[in-house]
Amino acid sequence: MNHLKTAILLAGLTALFMAVGFAIGGRGGMMIAFVVAAGMNLFSYWNSDKMVLRMYGAREVDETTAPDFVRMVHELARRADLPMPRVFIMDNPQPNAFATGRNPQNAAVAATTGLLQTLRPEEVAGVMAHELAHIKHYDTLTMTMTATIAGAISMLANFGMLFGGGNRENNNPFGFIGTILMVILAPLAAMLVQMAISRSREYEADRGGAEILGRPMVLASALAKISSAAHEVPNYEAESNPATAHMFIINPLSGARMDNLFSTHPAVENRIAALRALSQQMGGGGGFAPGPTPAARPPGGNPWGGDPRGGQRRGPWG
Repeated sequence: MNHLKTAILLAGLTALFMAVGFAIGGRGGMMIAFVVAAGMNLFSYWNSDKMVLRMYGAREVDETTAPDFVRMVHELARRADLPMPRVFIMDNPQPNAFATGRNPQNAAVAATTGLLQTLRPEEVAGVMAHELAHIKHYDTLTMTMTATIAGAISMLANFGMLFGGGNRENNNPFGFIGTILMVILAPLAAMLVQMAISRSREYEADRGGAEILGRPMVLASALAKISSAAHEVPNYEAESNPATAHMFIINPLSGARMDNLFSTHPAVENRIAALRALSQQMGGGGGFAPGPTPAARPPGGNPWGGDPRGGQRRGPWG
C-alpha cells in the first residue's frame, strides 16, 4: 500500500509538471513538459545519488580515512541484511544525515561533520540505522526523484512568472491570470506532495532503524539532539536547494519546527513518542553497540578516523 501511494504521488508530481507546461505553453508546452519529466525521471533513476552528493560537497570515505565510522556502517548493514553502501562525509557544521541511491545495491549514506562531532557513537549508529532503513524500504530512490521533479516544477514556474505565457496562440485557456495563479500555486502543490511522501516515510524509517539498532531510545536521543542543534546551525546548501530538505533525517531548513501542513518532517516530539512506545514493546536492553568511545582513544586521536598520510591534519576527519 505504501509503494502504491508513493507511485500515485509521483505520478501526481509528473502531472503537475505537465500542467505548468500547459499553463505556460499550451498543448505544445504540456507535451514538452511530459517529455522533459520522463527524461528527468529516467535521468534521476540513474544519477540522483551523484547529483545530491555533489550538491552537498560530500566526499567518500573508507576504512583508511574514517575507519570507525565505516566499520559502524558495515556492521549495521550486516544487521539489516543489506549490501554495504558507499559512505560519505559532508563538511557541514549542522548535525544531519541522509541516504540516497536507486536501490540497496547502489546506495550511499552521508553524514555531516557536525553530526559526527555532536553525537555519541551509539547515537551516530542510531542515525545511520535510520538511513539504512530508508535504503531497505527503497525510499532513497523515491525521495531523490521527488526532489528532482519538485525542483524542476519550481524552476519552470519561475520561468513562467518571468515570461508570462498564457496567450491564445499557445492554445492556453487559462489566460494571463490563470498562468500567474498556476506558477504561484504549482510549487506549493509540489511541496505538499513532498510532505505527504516524506512524513510517512520518516516514521517507517524510525521504526526500521530502531529495529536494526535494537535500541529505540538511542535513536530518540539522537533525534532530540539533532533537532535542537539543526535549527540553530544553518545549512546553506540546503537553504539553496530546499527541494532536497525532505531527504535529511531532520529538516535542515531554518524555521520549520512544527508538525504542520508545511513541514517536511513529522514533529520530533511525535517521533520520539513513537520510539518510546516501540522501546516498551521491545523490552529495552541489548542491541547494537559501537566500538570504543572517543574518550577511550589516545589523546588528540580522531574518534572516526586516523590520518593515513601522517603529519599535520587538514581538518578533524583527516
